[in-house]
Parts: sequence; structure tokens; C-alpha cells
Amino acid sequence: MGLLTMRDGRFYRDGALWRMIGGAMHYFRIVPDYWEDRLRKLKACGFNTVETYVAWNVHEPKEGRFRFDGTADVERFVRLAGRLGLSVVLRPSPYICAEWEFGGLPSWLLADPGMRLRCSYPPYLEKVAAYYDELLPRLKPLLATSGGPIVALQIENEYGSYGNDKNYLTFLKNKLISGGMDVPLFTSDGTEDYMLQGGTLEDTLITLNFGSNPERAFERLGEYQQGKPLVCMEYWNGWFDHWGDEHHVRGHEDVVDVLDRILGMGASVNFYMFHGGTNFGFFNGANHIEFYEPTVTSYDYNALLSESGDITDKYLAIREVIGRYAELPDEPLPPPARKLAYGEVRLTERARLFDSFDRLGEPVSSVYPETMERLGQDYGFIWYETFLSGPRPECEIILQEVRDRALIYLDGVYQGVLERWGADSVTVDVPAGGAKLGILVENMGRINYGSRMRDVKGITEGVKAGKRLYHHFLFDWTIRSLPMDDLSGLRFERLRPDETDFAAVAESERGEAARDVRISEEKAAEPEAESDSSEAAAVGPAFYRGTFHVEEAADTFLKLEGWTKGVAYVNGFNLGRYWEKGPQRTLYVPGPLLRAGENELVLFELHGAKTPIVTLQDFAELG
Repeated sequence: MGLLTMRDGRFYRDGALWRMIGGAMHYFRIVPDYWEDRLRKLKACGFNTVETYVAWNVHEPKEGRFRFDGTADVERFVRLAGRLGLSVVLRPSPYICAEWEFGGLPSWLLADPGMRLRCSYPPYLEKVAAYYDELLPRLKPLLATSGGPIVALQIENEYGSYGNDKNYLTFLKNKLISGGMDVPLFTSDGTEDYMLQGGTLEDTLITLNFGSNPERAFERLGEYQQGKPLVCMEYWNGWFDHWGDEHHVRGHEDVVDVLDRILGMGASVNFYMFHGGTNFGFFNGANHIEFYEPTVTSYDYNALLSESGDITDKYLAIREVIGRYAELPDEPLPPPARKLAYGEVRLTERARLFDSFDRLGEPVSSVYPETMERLGQDYGFIWYETFLSGPRPECEIILQEVRDRALIYLDGVYQGVLERWGADSVTVDVPAGGAKLGILVENMGRINYGSRMRDVKGITEGVKAGKRLYHHFLFDWTIRSLPMDDLSGLRFERLRPDETDFAAVAESERGEAARDVRISEEKAAEPEAESDSSEAAAVGPAFYRGTFHVEEAADTFLKLEGWTKGVAYVNGFNLGRYWEKGPQRTLYVPGPLLRAGENELVLFELHGAKTPIVTLQDFAELG
């Protein structure tokens, strides 16, 4: 395919002028069975390059334990792109942002309370070096210099938005070079001066990330770099969603206009995203600009291909523009994947969380509440339990720095929910004999961008109890890690026929859950949830299981109307989170996850539902 070289402000391949028209898709957000379909659709749109990040936390989930199979088989993805005639731009920097959990950094870095990220802190550099020692030899045969499709590699991602440690950037660059990465290296940053000053290196290609006004962006680039190609490495043509927000849509008229101007300037462009995919499992990230905002499960991004890989109007409009500047493939567009509505699925079995603790994790004793990371836990939930002496009427329970959402129980009875972005206390009445205080904390995704990325999970400071201004810390805790990555040990019991409203949540609690994320402390402390006498209060969080029959496996969408908040699994695969506050109303179920015959659906529901029924329909509802 030819080496990529630069001269006179242009790219060349085998001596011929070349322009990158690229699109981003992340192998770890797409089931491998669909990689070829998505890549063929990218090529059919007139693109000559696919770009992907490499997510460190996907490949080294536990320190020193590497994974490069299944969804993590980046080598297979790159080779497949090459066989289809596509060039590959790879972004293997330790940090990727990407609205991905912890920006791609592995959670175990935070087990060290003194860890400093994305800088020349020696323990951090040691971890990066060990990861690169495993990754780079796998990439070497895939480089264009070795006859492979990888034409360029990123050093760090939008580093100027985070810091200005040039020694750190130089370390990464030198590590790539010493690892045999002998293709062009680049940085990518926003267009502000401080970003370009902090995130770039001399003698290294600078690329830009923006969504509009390319003339201004490239004019600014000219102040920092001359005589090298103009590259928009991230052309933001859509956007992502947070829970509780509106679904983002960017019309293709504006996207087409900006693209035409970029190409008209002779610049190279890479769409972010061409195909977004899905934040399966617990891999959604979060932002914290003014307050903490977790990203939804869908990463549709309003991109050229939908979350389920369908060609959109935006795709067709952009293909027309590309056709003015490059030759389009003379072949029909690939068809969409088949979608089927399998109808209603009744969940007929249940396993209560409180009855299942010993099947999900071993108890650990601790003087004070420990974070997930200190206990070696990456994702999921964590349970804290202690004894609270009594009597204590109107006792205020304060969670100091909870991350991210906590359900409070007194002797197994639900008392309320505390959220990182809302109230930090709930008031309970402790009887004379005392009571068992239980706290279930959900990790809703580590922050993936900005200055708050040291985002440890669980109860990070402590729990206090008292009245008015007088509180003391509670000590002597039993803690259970609940990563929810293996549910095979659960024992389900069949629901009785009359349990059609087995977990009906009181309207007051449901109303509370649906409020704006910036709910005031005063409203959050209202006592309505304390009076909840529904079966949900007795059952508590629980797993619900049902089966459905499939004659032919096809894509489908799980509609969870009437359910409140939780996690969905199909045949043991974690589809991701659902939450009634939206905007997302369905979870994407790729056809390759299903099998002919009986299929299993399990929901871990935190608050309860109106009826034990879900629907598998043939269309998405993203808000």
C-alpha cells in the first residue's frame, strides 16, 4: 500500500500525492462478527482510511494480565482493514478519552493513592512502559514499513487540554521509536493556544480536532507548524449523550458544508465518529465539567452509521461530497443487518441480591470504607455494612465523597438514594437496640476527560452519623466487591403467578429517580421514600431471569419500559446499563450474541419494575 511520507505540506504514498479521508470506529465497541461489515461500509462511502484508538484497559484489565482476543483482537481488526484495501491510523497512546471508561486507563492504576497520571511520574511511566513492551511487538508487523496497513501512530491524545509535561510526551515518543514504530508519529489537540502549546512536540506532525470553522482552525495551526500537511484528526460530526440529557443530533447539512470546506483547502480529514458503536458492559465514561455526568450505554454519536451499523442520510450526503474529491467504489452499498422483533419476554425467576452475596464476592473486614481500587475491583457495585448503635432518632447519615450512586438500607429496609451530583445525606430513625446500616454503591463510570480523572470509586472518604452539625465517623465495616462479571453462581427462584407487580416501586421513589441530576439537597431529603411499603422495599435489588426462543438470530433492541435502573445481560454478555431517566430507551442487542433456540436474559434491577416483562423490538429508541 506504500509508505506515508510528507513534503511541501502534502502527504505522498509511493511518490504519488495522497490525502487521508478517514473515519473512526473502535474495534472494542463493535462485536467482532460485524467488523468487516462496518469496514466495508466505510470503504463504500469513499473513505480510504480507518482510524481507531487502542484502549489500554481493554488489553490489560489486571496488571500484568494481557488480553488480545475476541473484542480485544486489535491485530485481527487491523489485518482485516488491510485486506479490504484500507489504510489504518492507530492511536495507541495510554490515554484515549473517547467517552470511554477512565479515558482508556486501567482502573488498577488508582490502587496507588499517590498515583499521578499523564505526566513524568516514574511509577506511572513504569506501567506505561510495561504495557508498551507487550503491545508494540504486536503492532510492528502491521506497520506500513513492515508491509502492513498502519501508516501513522498517535503519541498522546489531546494532551494540551490536560497538561504541558513535554518530558512525558518525549518519553512516549521515544518509547514508540525504540519499539520499532517507524511510521510517522503525530499529536492531536484542540485549536486553542494553550492546547497547542501544551500538547505538541517539535519535529512531530501536529493535527487538530474540531467540528466547525476549519479556516480559523488551520490558520491557528499555521502559527505553530509550517510546511506539513493540514490534518483534522477529529472532525466532530455528531456528539454523545449523558444520562438525563437530550439525545444529540447534528444535521447533515452543516456537516456536509464543513467537510466541503476542509477538502476544498486540500486538507486531510478523519471523521469522529464514522461509526460509534456501543459502550457494552461497564465501559461508559463520564464527564465532570460543572458536575459529574455519566455517559449512556449507546455510543451512536449521531454518526454516519447508526449504532447498529445502518447507513444514514448523513452517510449518503457525505458520500456525495467525497465523490467530488475522490473516486467512489463502483459497487452497490452494503445492505443493513437484519433486525427482528422477538416480542415480549416474561422474566419468571428472581434472585435477591441480599441472598446472593456469598455467590458474588467474599466479605472483607476493614476499619474504614475502602475504595474499589484498593480492593482490586474495577467495575460494578460494592456493598458496605456496619452496625449503628441506637437509639438515634432523626439520625443523619452522611456519605462523604461517594462515587457515584448509593442506595441506603437500615436492617435491609430501603431508606433512600444518595448521588454524587445531588444530596449527600439521608435521615433515618435507629431503634434502641441499634441497626445494621447497609450501603450499595454503583460505579457509574470513571471520568474520561479533564482535571478530575483520579476518579476512585465507592465511598472515598467515609460515612458519618449524627444530628444537625454534630456527626462522627463510623468504623468497623464489612465490605463486599460486586463486580457483576460472573453471574453463573446465582440461584434463582421462580416467581409466583400472582407476582405480576413483584417489584412495584412507590410513585414517590420513581419520581425521585426521574428528577434532574442536579436535584437539590432539600428535595433529595424528602421523606417519601421512607414510607415505601411496596414489595420493592422488601425485595431490594435483585436479578430477574427469563428466556426467549429464537428461530433466526438477528439484531434486536431491548425495550425496558417500566423498569427503573440496572444492568442487562443476554446469554451472559453484559449489554450495559439502562435507566428510566433516559434519553436512551433501548439497549442494542447484536445478532451474533443470540443463538438459535433458547436464549437467556438477566436484568439486575436496583429499584424495581411495574411488571416482569421486557420487549425485544426491531428499532432503537435513543431519545
